[in-house]
Amino acid sequence: GGGFKRDDNREGGFRGTSDRPERGNRFDDRSNEAPRAHNPGDLRISNRPDREQSPDIDEDVTGKELDRVARAQLRYLEERSASWVAKHLVMAGRLLEEDPELAYEHTMAASRRGGRVAVVREAVGIAAYHAGKYADSLRELRTHRRISGSDYNLPLIADSLRGLGRAEKAIELAHSDECANLESAVKVEMHIVAAGAYGDLGKLDLALAELESLEQLDFNRAYSFSPRLFTAYADLLAGAGRTEDSKRWFAQVSVAERALGIEEEADSFIMDLAPEMDEEDERPRARDLVDENAAVDSEDEAVVDAADSIESEVADDDTAETDIDDADVETEEIGIDEEDGLVEVDSVEVETETDNVTETETDSQK
Repeated sequence: GGGFKRDDNREGGFRGTSDRPERGNRFDDRSNEAPRAHNPGDLRISNRPDREQSPDIDEDVTGKELDRVARAQLRYLEERSASWVAKHLVMAGRLLEEDPELAYEHTMAASRRGGRVAVVREAVGIAAYHAGKYADSLRELRTHRRISGSDYNLPLIADSLRGLGRAEKAIELAHSDECANLESAVKVEMHIVAAGAYGDLGKLDLALAELESLEQLDFNRAYSFSPRLFTAYADLLAGAGRTEDSKRWFAQVSVAERALGIEEEADSFIMDLAPEMDEEDERPRARDLVDENAAVDSEDEAVVDAADSIESEVADDDTAETDIDDADVETEEIGIDEEDGLVEVDSVEVETETDNVTETETDSQK
């Protein structure tokens, strides 16, 4: 595959946290997981042009596999550096699921020549998250947000807080004003993170209520993020001892995946729901993307250099993050309701709007 892709049916960026939509829910349960060791010198070291430290690039990788908008951001760099960065980002995307540590090394290599470009900082943050380097992912994704002004990765920021044992802070962020006007898909991801954080604290009633507050938690309707949402809800129901309800929702995950076409085309995550759909309806969007010339200013560099330990990250978090800165279902004939933009598959309707996530991608169940 050709590098990171954002899981929101838009060109550009990365499919960070949910590179494989068939996996269902993106966030794992890390209530018993200790934070991994953090080396605050990593990024400073990565800025030195030590080529011998860089992981190998596959012979077939040209860098052109990177999506158009990401490549546009790299025009800020000298031509040879742009090619170097693009190739390492492509390699990181290839390896993100199977070898996240190596994917992280590739993003670090990319940062040696492209550390001032927003898409590179985002890549480092996403790869760090997948590798369990939550202090690094928190810092880098915050920096990317400052550079780009994009709130797309707020769910990853909140889940990184969970990874650092800051479940309360993750919940606070999810319920903050900054998340009030998020796109529908991103907002759902934030609720999934918050539900997982409540689960970390042993508050299953609040975790269930967090997801039940979502109108998108609809047994008979499937959005692009529904498999993850249904999985998260089913897991919480199981944890609460509601076994039969949990089984019903788990069964509905596969129904939603079939309706969305995920099983047929898991890697592209493009919904091909009906032949009558206009080509324009399937076209990826390129809005809410970072400026191709975005760079880290001196204040942001100082933030990176000041991150000397996990404790400093947590301390920064305390002061800055609050304001951040039935089971057997048979498939029937598909029918289109043009007014609602929905496609019905038995009892499941598929929302054809471009509410595609995150993808974040995130890795966890909540």
